[in-house]
This record gives sequence, C-alpha cells and structure tokens, in this order.
Amino acid sequence: MIDVQNQPDSRNVEIQKVGVKNIRYPITVLDKAKGVQHTVASVNMYVALPHHFKGTHMSRFIEILNTYKGEIAIENFAKILQEMKTTLKAKSAHLEIEFSYFIEKEAPITHAEGLMEYICRFCGTSNEGKEDDFYVGIDVPITTVCPCSKEISDQGAHNQRGTVTVNVRFNKFIWIEDIIQLVEESASCDVYSILKRPDEKYVTERAYENPMFVEDVVREVAQKLAADPNITWFSVESENFESIHNHSAYAYVEK
Repeated sequence: MIDVQNQPDSRNVEIQKVGVKNIRYPITVLDKAKGVQHTVASVNMYVALPHHFKGTHMSRFIEILNTYKGEIAIENFAKILQEMKTTLKAKSAHLEIEFSYFIEKEAPITHAEGLMEYICRFCGTSNEGKEDDFYVGIDVPITTVCPCSKEISDQGAHNQRGTVTVNVRFNKFIWIEDIIQLVEESASCDVYSILKRPDEKYVTERAYENPMFVEDVVREVAQKLAADPNITWFSVESENFESIHNHSAYAYVEK
C-alpha cells in the first residue's frame, strides 16, 4: 500500500510540532502516603517534521504509548522521548502528560477526611544535540484575603479563591505532595473539600489574620523554592478569582 506520509513535500516548510493531542490514558503515579496512585491522564505527543516529508505517522504515537503501558513515569520520560524520535525519524520530540492527583486531607479542627484534587503535569522535550528538558507542573487551589480591604474596612474584608501554578525543574526526585504543601503554606489559607462549622470558623479566621495580595503569594512561594538546592528553575503564577471585581488579579515570578 502507498505510504502517503513518506511522500515528498515541495513547500519547503518545516513543522516544529506535529502529532496527537488529548489522548485519555490510564497512568500510575508515585504516592508519598500510599506508594502508588492510579489516575487518568490527558497525553499530548509531538515530533518535529522535516520540510521534505508530507506527514508523520500518527498511529505510531499510540503504539509507543502502549509499549509503556503501566510504566509512564518520570524516570521513563527520556526513554519515551528517545523512542518517539527514533520511531518517527525526528530530530526532536515533546511529551506532555496532565492528570488529576488526589490527596486525602483532614479538616483542620474536626479532622473530617475528604479528597482534594490537584491538576499536575509532566512535560519533557528532547532535541538533537541538546540536553533533554523536563519539568513538573502543579495547580494548587488557595484562599486569599485582600490586605487593602481589611485595612480600610470597619467590618470584615473581601476574600477569594485562587489558583497557584508552580512549574519546577530539579536535580533529584521531588514529591508532588511537598510542592503542594509549600504552596498551601504560602497563602492566606488552604482549601479543603469538606469543612464542618468549627473548621469553617477556623479557616475564616486564619485567612483574615493572614491577608495576602497575589504579589505576596508568588513571593512567598518563590522564596521557599529558591531556598531548595534541588530545584534548578521554577516559575510561579497566582490568579485570584476576585469576589468584588469582574476580573482576576494575577502575578508571575520566574527564576
């Protein structure tokens, strides 16, 4: 049968990324408390396509993914990227895996247990002649109280839920849970899936006693990440979904 993808293309345009996107796939992730956690990921797989090829072989991405079924983990990222380059005869390969990660979290006073969801990402790139690149990303929900509102108001202060997104490159293994804890400790208060009345009183008062702008949040997180010698690069962004405005407040730090 004719292999149309391998036929030449005369337009002389190289494509930086071509492949498959939003593949829903089961994966296993290391869990600090329980050893492993089974979850479902959304996977993106791309390679560079030279200008003289008409197309790439989309089915081969899925074949590679199936080869590593049950073994899609940080330690295998370099192997998967290399196999993508070899199988598809590409100079560069890119792999993104986004998944929900769940942690059992106790309410602060009653200790009622509930599952908290955090969105995590593993992203890697392999380019010919360059060192492979890999980073971990985590979205952490938080609560903040506005310092300005607290300062000028006779009663109360407006608060809002926000999301802190942290991306890190590192030398040695890191735990997702450790990054989450670091972020939650840098906010006015963290978020819980279940709160009884004593818990609600606690988190309300705790947040009120610790007002923070988005600028404060990213600076607090950045300071803690910068103090960790294992982390070689990071970016931190915080977005507050303002409760009294029709826009979000935003801040970003990279180092």
